[in-house]
Amino acid sequence: MRHRKSGRKLKRTASHRRATLASLSSSLLRHKRITTTVAKAKETRMLVEKMITRAKNAAAASKDAPALGVHARREVGKYIKDRSVIKELFTTIAEKVATRPGGYTRIVKLGQRRGDAAEMAVIELVDFNTGQELSGKLELEKKVKAPRKKKAAGAKESKPAEESAAKAG
Repeated sequence: MRHRKSGRKLKRTASHRRATLASLSSSLLRHKRITTTVAKAKETRMLVEKMITRAKNAAAASKDAPALGVHARREVGKYIKDRSVIKELFTTIAEKVATRPGGYTRIVKLGQRRGDAAEMAVIELVDFNTGQELSGKLELEKKVKAPRKKKAAGAKESKPAEESAAKAG
């Protein structure tokens, strides 16, 4: 029995699990939204929310003590190896969630994957509504597109005649 053991094993060794969660966390912070299994999403959420809280607190305290910001970056750097993602976390993301008391991520279940029937989910950062932006762009594109022009009746008749001539020749 696994009494008082927190976290999911995800059918991986400790090092593989850490690498998987680090990769998912980095991707989530870079793209603001990823699709994965429900179990991986829930584990990633725990890790990412702690990182965002650390970045938010460091951004608030960096005005008083700059050393706290450096230490927070190093702690986050244990999991995220991409410096551009760390920079984005401590600047863009930390500023955007400064007033939010927690709950920086959202998990939306999608249903089962076709191949192995695994429960799939989308995990996204709440303050970055990428889905709404994309749907808004699609609606604008639909409005902007001009209606198609209908071809002349003579053009439709000439095409089959050309094809039959090409087959005969």
